[in-house]
Amino acid sequence: MSLNRSEKEAVIAEVTGLAAKAQTLVMAEYRGITVADMTRLRNNARAQGVSLSVLKNTLARRAVAGSAFEAVGDQMTGPLIYGFSEDAVAAAKVVADFAKTNDKLVIRGGAFGGKALDVEGVKQLASIPSKEVLLAQLCGLLMSPISRTAVVLGALAAKKGEGAAAEPAAEAAAA
Repeated sequence: MSLNRSEKEAVIAEVTGLAAKAQTLVMAEYRGITVADMTRLRNNARAQGVSLSVLKNTLARRAVAGSAFEAVGDQMTGPLIYGFSEDAVAAAKVVADFAKTNDKLVIRGGAFGGKALDVEGVKQLASIPSKEVLLAQLCGLLMSPISRTAVVLGALAAKKGEGAAAEPAAEAAAA
């Protein structure tokens, strides 16, 4: 089913809007995936804030022209699904996690920060913890010295408290 000119312009405008907001683009070949698996992938992506689209490659190239994702225009060949995400690692995580369980989905590449990524680059990007996890780890690192200091001071206070409690008990026994 072919699109007429106005429909193509609408698709290009929509994808250009996605590309303008996104930090990451991941491309994967979906040849042979069942409809049920593709639906599951789309649901996972939607839950993570990733926009997945199956586009004609010429329309995708036109949509990303002039954006940070223009670097991967030459890789846009074959039946591809395009994943855009505002979160730097979300698209890579969704596609890489799904590719682990479904061998029909083959990661072809991606782009991040204006640079093209190969398959290994996408997998490395997917292995980075999410923003929330990184913030929690940072908070834990910042709290660690404070909590250690509190434990040491608490132990010193307890030790002084035992020594102070032992003196009145010794005086009471002597009297």
